[in-house]
Amino acid sequence: MLRLSTLFVRTLREDPADAEVPGHKLLTRAGYVRRAAPGGFTWLPLGWIVYRNVERIVREEMDAAGFQEVHFPALLPRAPYELTNRWTEYGDGLFRLQDRRGNDFLLAPTHEEMFTLLVKDLYSSYKDLPLVIYQIQTKFRDEARPRAGLLRGREFVMKDSYSFDIDDDGLERSYQRHREAYIKTFDRLGLPHVIVSALSGAMGGSASEEFLVPTDVGEDTFVRCPSCGYAANVEAINIAPPPEQPVDGLPAAQVHDTPDTPTIATLVDLLNARPDLARADGEAWTPAHTLKNVVLTLRNPDGSVELLAVGVPGDRDVDMKRLEAAVYPAEPAPLGEAGFEANPALVKGYIGPEVLGESSASGIRFLVDPRVVTGTSWVTGANQPGRHVVGLVAGRDFTPDGVIDVAEIGAGDACPDCGASVEMARGVEMGHIFQLGRKYAEALGLTVLGPDGKPITVTMGSYGIGVSRAVAALAETTSDEIGLCWPREVAPADIHLVIAGKPGSDAWPAAEQLAADLEASGVRVLLDDRDSVSPGVKFKDAELLGVPTIVVVGKGLADGRIEVKDRRTGERTDVPVAEVADHLRALVAAG
Repeated sequence: MLRLSTLFVRTLREDPADAEVPGHKLLTRAGYVRRAAPGGFTWLPLGWIVYRNVERIVREEMDAAGFQEVHFPALLPRAPYELTNRWTEYGDGLFRLQDRRGNDFLLAPTHEEMFTLLVKDLYSSYKDLPLVIYQIQTKFRDEARPRAGLLRGREFVMKDSYSFDIDDDGLERSYQRHREAYIKTFDRLGLPHVIVSALSGAMGGSASEEFLVPTDVGEDTFVRCPSCGYAANVEAINIAPPPEQPVDGLPAAQVHDTPDTPTIATLVDLLNARPDLARADGEAWTPAHTLKNVVLTLRNPDGSVELLAVGVPGDRDVDMKRLEAAVYPAEPAPLGEAGFEANPALVKGYIGPEVLGESSASGIRFLVDPRVVTGTSWVTGANQPGRHVVGLVAGRDFTPDGVIDVAEIGAGDACPDCGASVEMARGVEMGHIFQLGRKYAEALGLTVLGPDGKPITVTMGSYGIGVSRAVAALAETTSDEIGLCWPREVAPADIHLVIAGKPGSDAWPAAEQLAADLEASGVRVLLDDRDSVSPGVKFKDAELLGVPTIVVVGKGLADGRIEVKDRRTGERTDVPVAEVADHLRALVAAG
């Protein structure tokens, strides 16, 4: 039994200064976690119980699916990551260190290499496969900006599993087994989730889906189509390009003075105010008729830096998360003032395609949005201060080096599958499943002998769940304005039993007896037996701590009744003393 009189916990009435999001504030105020360092947290007793409940549910569902648990060290040698080039590709995100002999090690951000080498060491025949093994282990990533408490830390716990099959059909079966196991896991955790198409990112591979928990504090933006059910992370959306158009007969491009128009908004206002620049179709100019050329720097893992120009319609900006995914492992950043000074051909606010492209004098690679197809006409910079060119036609007046789909996606954009308008939402990534294929097996030489005695390169799948992140996601999605509100299976207790009577009153032995009866039948009890705290403080703490059922033994005892409150709904019921234990056991059994 947990007793608040001796429990190592201290609740707070004010939000901590370093907490950014509601769930993080409540976890700290309720005494579940404490910040130890930027991106690192200490679990206090109540928090550790919740964490272990989450871990237990994840483990039970993995075991029920037939997967086998292993456990790797978090401190790993450099060599396997050199073979897959990820020692370099991870860049500054990797925690690197040396032992006393000068040998390089890393704190593992992920364990693909180790899983692959373990199977290579032990298995050599197609008869050994299929195989799925998993672990629940601490990971480390040197996040540049740790934020949102447990949602984005430098140290976190993941469940990562890997499937090993001899062909793509086997990989698909393993993938579907994981998909089904994940749905069961998140349902048991009480986490609402949306399954969206995604990119594999640093892991590589092909088919990929994320399990996102919708919440406004999420770092992932995704779209969903109410018409056909399509859902995808914005990084994984591919815009269908419009058809190419003929260039014959289009008016020649003309350069015009457009003073004081360094932004798209000021340019459009001027275009619409000038009769000599009126559109031939009589329609008003809009930002969508302009071409915005954004120059960025790309820092490669080896430290080298190159420039990249991206052309997007002026009604959109470059989505940096989509760009990061598109240029990985390079890290993009806006071109600063020093960059413009070093490249005088780039006139800030008036950059046009003429000075862009690998074959141009600048040599800057120029990639454009899929909407910029042959025959489309644009208003864009003329590479001179205060001047723009009107009627610059793609495929006639300029030819980009390629296409890159990194413009921002917005509500109302066309669904890639059915063309209907999509909706936008934010979410926290809780799980990611993807088909790695043979990337790591080829790099590390994982083969088995097939039925004909010839070697077969094994194909792999990778599947992750954020275990510690699940605690934060639950805090974000199930709490309310007065405190946490845990689903029963992950809560630190089933019943929060408050003794509201004065010390020495009949409420104390009655509450102790009820707690003992419940504990004896397997009901987990958190007993507030503090004798130096007022009932009002006890009630506030009960609401803050978030145990799903609150029981108050107090003044109603004189009438033979005990109050039972549902923490989520606030519904209160007075139950006869003789029936309360059975009533509570039934509540717990019902979930």
